[in-house]
Amino acid sequence: MSRHRGLVFYALVVVLIALHFTLRPMLGWRVNVDFLLLAVLIVAVRARPGVAAICGFALGLMADSLTPAAFGAGAFALTLVGFGASWLKSAFFADNAGVNGAFVFLGTWAFDLLFLVAEHRVRGWELVAQAFLWAPLSAVLTALVGIVVLGIVRPLVAAERG
Repeated sequence: MSRHRGLVFYALVVVLIALHFTLRPMLGWRVNVDFLLLAVLIVAVRARPGVAAICGFALGLMADSLTPAAFGAGAFALTLVGFGASWLKSAFFADNAGVNGAFVFLGTWAFDLLFLVAEHRVRGWELVAQAFLWAPLSAVLTALVGIVVLGIVRPLVAAERG
């Protein structure tokens, strides 16, 4: 990775982390954009599975520090999603926006399902509604934002190649 592409990559990850802790709480929507998960997925595409898992664990601990009742659930889920996304990146990540959107959608939905199971906070029909109604809607919104972010960043990275 060249110096320019590396700086764009690190700046993007820092901006996504900042948006997760600044913009997301202000929106207050039931269906949220998970900027932290987008950061982990972008790292997972660029890094080996172990590095992506460590990044997911560290960012998950950061997010879990704000919710002590379910401490560890986010770290667990982001670690598994980061590792799995990095392992599957060659099969699913391409220059096609639709494939990238599906990749982010599946990663977000997998994270939400793992988080719901690990936190043990919701049960019964509430768990079903959260897992199969609100989690997919959040995954769709996160995938749309991910496509926009990748569409903005791709020309910046490609400009240096050309």
